[in-house]
Amino acid sequence: MTAFDNIRLEKGLYASGDFTGALEKIDPSENYSGTALEGLDAYQRQLKRFNIKVSGAGSDVVDKFFKTSDSAVLFPEYVSRAVRQGMQEANVLPRIVASTTVIDSLDYRSIACEPSDDEKELKVVAEGAFIPETSVKSKENLVHLKKRGRSLVASYEAVRFQRLDLFTVTLRQIGAYIARTQLSDAVDVLINGDGNNNAAANTAVESAGKLTYTDLVNFWNLFDPYELNTIIAAPAQVAQMLGISEFRDAAAGLNFHATGEVITPLGADLIKGSCVPAGKIIGIDRSCALEMVTTGPVSTEYDKLIDRQLERAVISSTAGFARIFDSAARTLTV
Repeated sequence: MTAFDNIRLEKGLYASGDFTGALEKIDPSENYSGTALEGLDAYQRQLKRFNIKVSGAGSDVVDKFFKTSDSAVLFPEYVSRAVRQGMQEANVLPRIVASTTVIDSLDYRSIACEPSDDEKELKVVAEGAFIPETSVKSKENLVHLKKRGRSLVASYEAVRFQRLDLFTVTLRQIGAYIARTQLSDAVDVLINGDGNNNAAANTAVESAGKLTYTDLVNFWNLFDPYELNTIIAAPAQVAQMLGISEFRDAAAGLNFHATGEVITPLGADLIKGSCVPAGKIIGIDRSCALEMVTTGPVSTEYDKLIDRQLERAVISSTAGFARIFDSAARTLTV
């Protein structure tokens, strides 16, 4: 076992794209079972090694990372973790994505399986008779991957003596921006398709501009044999839904006032998204509607621009979305 305080840290540990994973191979957490360091991962043990406190009232200043060449290697991972935390806090994708695929290239072709109504019913097959087939094939067009990121540039003076706790707030907000933008990409694919001629089927309300409970019930009925279990809507349409009398029972009102969580009359999870076009309501079966394709976790690159006395951190995330079962997503126009 290599003691955590004797490990040589170098930028090459980032080569695999998983700094903590590379550290864990050198310094496995399982070796610390039953010790005072149990519960810390390899990166957190390195923070302890250099006595760097990244959160709380007594957090250190950013400059603490750069006291030694070894501790400086930890800074990009700190940035990545703070950004990931912000993404997780603002991320609603787990509530709409059925499957996440991690790839190591810029090209990815998803699969398609869209059975007809007749194929969805498994009929009785006589002895020796042909068993009906359901075909699964590659889609014609590739998934469009989009790289989203931000370059954070600051002068030495602006960040050197800033507390890490405050700096983390800025990084978390960048993560939240990335999460919201990826939701916008997902919404676009749900409405317009992923480039394989599979835009969502659209239905209009009975009276333009007015949303009624009957409209929602009719929309819900269209999903058979899928289940309408998630609704994504623009703020104005969410307000319209909250104004429907069926929302105004005591239990739903009590839960909304206590937690801010809305329970729809149809039992679907309601997500408010400003990225949804005005007048649109998206309904999906989250178990089989959308696939997320990503090249991995948040990527962070850090360098010093000595000639301009600047610090620069480039934060990026690459992801795309594909429809799985086309009929598992529909739209309602108000």
